[in-house]
Amino acid sequence: MLNISKNSIDPYIKKDRYSVFEKLEQRSISKALIRIMIFVLVIGIISMFLPWTQNIRTLGYVTTLNPDDRPQAIQSLIDGRLEKWVVREGDVVAIGDTILILTESKEEYLDPQLLAQTKGQIDAKKASSVNYQEKANTLDEQYKATVMNRDQKLELNDIKLKQLYIKVKTDSIDLAAAKVKMENSRKQMNRTIELEKKGIKSTTDVEIKTFSFREAEAKVNELENKLLNNQNDITAIKTNVAFIKSDFAQKLAKINSEKMSALSMKNTTNSEVYKLESSYNKFEARTNAYVITSPINGTITYAIKSGLGEYIKAGEDLVTIVPTVYKKAVESYIRPRDIPLLKKGQKVRIQFDGWPAIVFSGWPNNSFGTFAGRIYAIDNDISPTKDGKYRILVVEDEEEKWPEEVRVGSGSNSLILLNEVSVYYEIWRQLNGFPPDYYDNETSKQVKTKAPIRKIK
Repeated sequence: MLNISKNSIDPYIKKDRYSVFEKLEQRSISKALIRIMIFVLVIGIISMFLPWTQNIRTLGYVTTLNPDDRPQAIQSLIDGRLEKWVVREGDVVAIGDTILILTESKEEYLDPQLLAQTKGQIDAKKASSVNYQEKANTLDEQYKATVMNRDQKLELNDIKLKQLYIKVKTDSIDLAAAKVKMENSRKQMNRTIELEKKGIKSTTDVEIKTFSFREAEAKVNELENKLLNNQNDITAIKTNVAFIKSDFAQKLAKINSEKMSALSMKNTTNSEVYKLESSYNKFEARTNAYVITSPINGTITYAIKSGLGEYIKAGEDLVTIVPTVYKKAVESYIRPRDIPLLKKGQKVRIQFDGWPAIVFSGWPNNSFGTFAGRIYAIDNDISPTKDGKYRILVVEDEEEKWPEEVRVGSGSNSLILLNEVSVYYEIWRQLNGFPPDYYDNETSKQVKTKAPIRKIK
């Protein structure tokens, strides 16, 4: 029966007497199963020629299109102590609404009259600056008066000098006349002496002529002395001009120095005023910083600092706020090999986490629960945090709005639609590791080649 021996015993066995031989003769595969397998094979072959939409699948998450619409933390500008919470987590706030109130924690700012005292110092310094300016103005007037006084003295000195020149001239004429008269008196005296020796003139006549000569000589000496004095006065007055100029130059220099000192003190005071005003503005800004307000319209989501009386540092996060109105976008990451296939405005089908969906990868139009989007932006640089992939931003299609229930931060599964090909072509492409074909939004024409290539427009 096992056909081990060359001598067969089949002729000696009556197989009809044993049912087991009948069961061995029956086929192991039924005709119905064969029909089913043939039907499946035909359907599989036909399905190879069905259209298939090539796509790039990528995971991502929901974010906002504008950076200022994303969840953000609110910080304090100053160090302080948490005094009071005005809002609670989940409250909706508008721009300028108070969130919490701080109190001062630094010793140098604890003075309750700090602003008033600083303002008083500013006013005092400003008044001092005005006084210095008035002093400079007074010195200006004094400078002008001194210059006028100098000019008057020089003019008066010049008049005296002219008068002395006239006197010298007059004295010179008088001296010349006196010398002539003295010479005549000398001659008369000599003639009288000679006549007196001859007995013609008396001794009295000689004495009279001698006296006349002595008077004339005295007059000449007087006029010479007067002339010399006038000449000395001229020299003195000329010297006095230099003295006047030097004396007034010193006075003017002193006045100018005092004026420069006054202006310097004014500038120094103004500098102190600016410093005090800067300090006042800082104090005022610090006072205003005690009240933390909302920079946007949003919802309070998480209080990072919660304990009353807790000390906080400048720049430390206090609370997280989410904008009330924002434009959603999906942030996804694409492999570098797929980037040449993408462009702005390209169609995308998106499945959101938590949203029921039935997705047919090759037939996105027949999928349920996916939403339309378009590529808004493509980064030009590889993201350093996503394993060398490029980031893209997808926004909702204007004709098909995304659900309001989708929140920022939820996950997403995106299908970036490319070219439409046959199923057999897609299987062949996947087995060979070729990239998808380029999809042209304008013509929507397939690139028909023996081997798939990227169409560069």
